[in-house]
Amino acid sequence: MAVVQGIKEKVHLPIYDSILVGPGKQLRDIEKSSIFKFFVNVQNKTKLETNLQSASLLPHYNTFEARAMRVVISDLPAAFSEKVVAEEKDFPVTDEEDTPMDSAGVLEGDAGFDSTKVVTADLEIPLDKLVELLKEAKEDPDGIATLGVEAEDDEEKLVVELHADDDSDVVRNTISDASGVVRLSKNDILSLIAKLKDNERPLKEQIDPANGSGTLIGKIVYNTVTSLYVGEKVMIQVPTFFFPGGAGPYSESAKVTTHGEPSPLATFRFAEPIYIDRQQNFRVEIEAPDGETLRELQRIYGPFYIWVFLDGYMTRDVQ
Repeated sequence: MAVVQGIKEKVHLPIYDSILVGPGKQLRDIEKSSIFKFFVNVQNKTKLETNLQSASLLPHYNTFEARAMRVVISDLPAAFSEKVVAEEKDFPVTDEEDTPMDSAGVLEGDAGFDSTKVVTADLEIPLDKLVELLKEAKEDPDGIATLGVEAEDDEEKLVVELHADDDSDVVRNTISDASGVVRLSKNDILSLIAKLKDNERPLKEQIDPANGSGTLIGKIVYNTVTSLYVGEKVMIQVPTFFFPGGAGPYSESAKVTTHGEPSPLATFRFAEPIYIDRQQNFRVEIEAPDGETLRELQRIYGPFYIWVFLDGYMTRDVQ
């Protein structure tokens, strides 16, 4: 459709961009520096992630009048990596009542129990499974999660460390038939997670948010600074908590965390509009000035979004 010469229309059309961390990935895989940039890299993104077509530029010869800016942070449950594995050697194999057993499946205290052949397990547990076990331990009245010792031909099985003279495959089947398990307390699981490499270990806010660890959203907004640049000039630069999201789920309970009441008015509005002219570069940066905090933020597991919205009026050609 042809452009009507000499006539412009002014529409309320916010512009936005985001950083997305996919399930099982970490923020450090997406953003490696201390500065998270928005409106700079917009290629190969979906409409959920951005509505810009060109990096740092408005569409065509449009101009924009920014009246407000907001930062929206997702609060989605993390999907942890199955490639990150926690290991522990010589963990006791017992029955459901926590009674040790020997390689013949005989329980301690029963006739024929051989204390020189007590069975132990070498654990190799993926992080996603560990977090599932942690949830199970929290829900269990005794605070225990269990892993069964599976038969030799089962796909998922524990590595069982046995007496040197015994056949491990035979004993595995014997222990499986005797319902042998490894019992993991909440502290056992947290200890396994703590032994992971620093850059692979998830944040406490993502694995145990209801235990005084705080919230992921709080860690971000209180430890970062957000800046808006137009034509390389700083138009505003303040801590991120200055820009409530004004969007997203809301609950009176402690189960949902948001960055501001989900109302379009519950966000930061500029005292005077900020104008972005035709073909003028602009961007938003969120920076973590403290190195230790940055290293923690880079450990965030997805799915995770941070959106930045510039809310205001777009002036464009009439077609």
